[in-house]
This record gives sequence, C-alpha cells and structure tokens, in this order.
Amino acid sequence: MAGNKRFAMKDAIDLDSIDFAILRELQDDGRMTNVELASRVGISAPPCLRRVRRLEDLGVISGYRAILDTGKLGQEIVAFCLVGLHHQSDPELKAFAALTANWPLVREAWMVSGESDFLLHCVAPDFRTFQTFVLEELTATENVDTVRSALTIRKVKDKGLIAFPTGGPAVPGTPDQST
Repeated sequence: MAGNKRFAMKDAIDLDSIDFAILRELQDDGRMTNVELASRVGISAPPCLRRVRRLEDLGVISGYRAILDTGKLGQEIVAFCLVGLHHQSDPELKAFAALTANWPLVREAWMVSGESDFLLHCVAPDFRTFQTFVLEELTATENVDTVRSALTIRKVKDKGLIAFPTGGPAVPGTPDQST
C-alpha cells in the first residue's frame, strides 16, 4: 500500500485513495462483481473484498438499492414539499421527523435550514393521491404551519451523492497527488 495517500475523515474514518476508488466505482455500479471492482481499482480480488467489507462495517457503505423507474411502476407524481413548523424546539422537530416514517408517499425527508424546516420527497401514483396526502395528512398534522409543494416536470440529473472526480484524484476535494 505504499504510495496510497491516507485521508482522515471528519468522523475519524481512515481511508486511502483505493478506498475512495472503490466507493466511486460502487456508487456508479453497485452490482458489479468483486472481480470486476478489483480490476477497476487496480488490486486483486481478496483485498478488494476485505476493503468493501470494512467500508460496510464502518457504515461508509450503508446499503445497496435498485434504482426504480417510478413511471413504469405507475407512480406518475414526484413532488417536493417544503414544510414549516409553528415551533422548532428539538422535541417538536424530532416528533415531526418521526411522523415522516409513517407516510408511504414520503420517500426521503430532510431537516433543512432557512424559511422551511423540512424537505419531503414524495412519490404518488396520481395527482389526487398526492393532493389528498397534502391536504388531509400533511397540513392537518399538529404543529405544521406552512406547506409549499413543487411538482416535478422531469428528472434532468441523477448521480450518486458524492461527486468523485473522473481521471483525477480519487478523493473528493483534494488536489491530484500524482504530479
């Protein structure tokens, strides 16, 4: 492993450039075989598998999912709701966050700063179902002050959460160490 620069992450996870290369490749294609992954990052299969398992054990890789086409599954409406609460005490924020787990239309929920308190990513089969959720569930929820919704027209970009450079350094936000 000589020559592999190591990086201490914010939460003290020790990763090197090969770990980041593994993460970049898996983020692009989580179904590739370990042999293919090892080939792409330039190491043999056994240490590659050990590294992947270590990244999983550390929680850096928190899971694997299939990316589904909502329209082909009859889920035609994708919308975002910005939710403002009357009160933003820690217990009130936690209570609302817990409620989102019980709403099947809400696929992702983020606590945000600014004019709103939460951003909800919603998927529904049709406008009536989404409208019923907003009017009868979301706005009727105790402590909800405002709801602003935005219906999507079409997705124009869909990339993994981390922007790994291509052809440059494997670690996001670092200069190329090869020069």
